[in-house]
Amino acid sequence: MKSVTRVLAIGLAAVLACGGSLLSETPPQAQTQTQAQTPAQTKEAQDLFVRAYRIGPEDILEINVFEVDEMNRTVRVEEDGTISLPLIGRVAVGGLTQEGVAQKLTELLQAGYIKNPQVTIFIKEYKSRQVGVLGAVETPGSYQLVGRKTLMQMLSMAGGLSETAGNEVLILREGPDGETSTIRIDLRELWVDGNKALNIPIEPNDVINVPVDREIRVFVTGRVNNPGPITAKQSEGITLLQAIAGAGGLAEGAKQAGITIKRKGPGGQEQMFKVSYRDVVRGKRMDIRLQEGDVVVVPESFW
Repeated sequence: MKSVTRVLAIGLAAVLACGGSLLSETPPQAQTQTQAQTPAQTKEAQDLFVRAYRIGPEDILEINVFEVDEMNRTVRVEEDGTISLPLIGRVAVGGLTQEGVAQKLTELLQAGYIKNPQVTIFIKEYKSRQVGVLGAVETPGSYQLVGRKTLMQMLSMAGGLSETAGNEVLILREGPDGETSTIRIDLRELWVDGNKALNIPIEPNDVINVPVDREIRVFVTGRVNNPGPITAKQSEGITLLQAIAGAGGLAEGAKQAGITIKRKGPGGQEQMFKVSYRDVVRGKRMDIRLQEGDVVVVPESFW
């Protein structure tokens, strides 16, 4: 299925391009950028999951205290959420993050055993059933996976999607060989179209990442009813007709055949494109996809 594909690396979207200075024809169509997940972003999402992960029973921790060899060991978290260590005995670590455990052990050792201990914790094996939900959700964090849960259920547990959510969700999943793959889900098909096949089961230690969608802004001035800035999600884009509609439509006396689109070129120079609104509405010309910072000028007709 096209909407659910496993990828090990996700490419960047194409770069926007345009040309010409003052033209009487439609400007080149800008390609919509999508915020694809690069290997660096994949690692960042995994690191966020590790930092947010709440330690639970059966997790295996590797503990190191600098220059205190007797404290260096690998321990398994007991069912009651505790571990046993030399000098300080049994310590409750259940529900703490990796950083939280390091801080707690540091405080206990410093209380009467070691001066300025340097403690590091590494989670060697994740046995507690948790899932990280990150990115553009209302309450990102680590969530306990109790029973069988689907993607939509996990997103709901995280408070649902925020206003900055893009059009896809990425699920990072580690396979038996230790390799991490990425499952991409089209959120529009899942939420709007109700494609149940995309509401996949979530597995322990999955990382659900909803990339933040950038907002683009264009400006509509001149003979429109509500001139000013118009915003849209970058993944969805905005066209000339949509921008004019967002500005309240053409006002009385607007010159439909002489609309100008002003755009900054790659070198910062201003480019201008003449467009006939009437031709676009009638289907004689394709609607024009606008770019970030475009200025649409609707002139007044004096006839």
